[in-house]
Amino acid sequence: MQVLHVVGARPNFMKAAPVIAALSKRNMAQTLVHTGQHYDANMSDIFFQQLGMPKPDVNLEVGSGSHAVQTAEVMVRLEKVVLEWKPNCVVVYGDVNSTMAAALVCAKLRVQIAHVEAGLRSGDRSMPEEINRLVTDQIADLLFTPSIDGNENLVREGISPEKVHLVGNVMIDTLVRLLPLALDRQEHDDISRWRDRRYTLVTLHRPSNVDDPALLGETLKVLVELSADVSVLFPIHPRTRRQIERLPMPGATDNLHLLDPLGYMEFLALQSKAALVITDSGGIQEETTYLGIPCLTVRENTERPVTVNIGTNILVGQDSKRLRDEAQRILRGGAKKGSIPPLWDGKASERIADVLTATLGT
Repeated sequence: MQVLHVVGARPNFMKAAPVIAALSKRNMAQTLVHTGQHYDANMSDIFFQQLGMPKPDVNLEVGSGSHAVQTAEVMVRLEKVVLEWKPNCVVVYGDVNSTMAAALVCAKLRVQIAHVEAGLRSGDRSMPEEINRLVTDQIADLLFTPSIDGNENLVREGISPEKVHLVGNVMIDTLVRLLPLALDRQEHDDISRWRDRRYTLVTLHRPSNVDDPALLGETLKVLVELSADVSVLFPIHPRTRRQIERLPMPGATDNLHLLDPLGYMEFLALQSKAALVITDSGGIQEETTYLGIPCLTVRENTERPVTVNIGTNILVGQDSKRLRDEAQRILRGGAKKGSIPPLWDGKASERIADVLTATLGT
């Protein structure tokens, strides 16, 4: 039996790595395809070594482009790979364009599709990722959900319950395995200077947050105000840095540190020791919930409501006053107490492998 994994961006690799490892223990033949949707300079040999996974067998080298161009290019190039390798099942991850494109290809070729991280919904169809989730889940044959709300969403959308398997969060599998290594690296690399300091960690990348100069300016004002009491570490993408450099900096900034982008291990080490994380990332909402770190999400909605209902996450929208108030409350010791959602135990990939093995055989 042959399983083909399709990944398109670095978070997909974080999700695929533990699944590939679990299937390897069951002697399942596997192929890894990287669509090249996102180029990531941090994906060096050491990245794959740390994840414990092989480098991709195939790189489609699709590159950037509009949603239509990117989706179409993945479909055209992946179809040839699927026809050549003839997998019994194709596993897709998350909600990037490559995920939906691969699912469409396999549905047309009548190849079984398994979706890892199925059932997540924000209810906001203006987000391209929401469309990718909806389409992928409608045509997938096996749907692996990270939390019970995913099952409820799928049943409400008419998906047969027999297809749906609550397995837990595979990103947490990777976090559990790599956190000790990340903390060990913190002792030696250039982030060690923050080890014994109290800080807020910030990551913002969504166009709705960084492309509007007025909104970005208000957010920077809040960060500067917070930096009067605590170090603020803000790893930023070069594109976001250019946006910031066009704006007048609101006040003194000696304690607001605009850092270069960090690798997963470095960011995980900083995240695990932060007093507060401010983000608009989906994965970081999950990681902070597992780590018990207070998180403020600068979004109006989330496809991961379990991080709000059970975990440490609070949605503050794009309201700078609420962001400031909630951050100050947390930094004064008023953080809400969260807990870890069921099955976020580092063993989700084993459950996925059990289902795939039972379904496909070996």
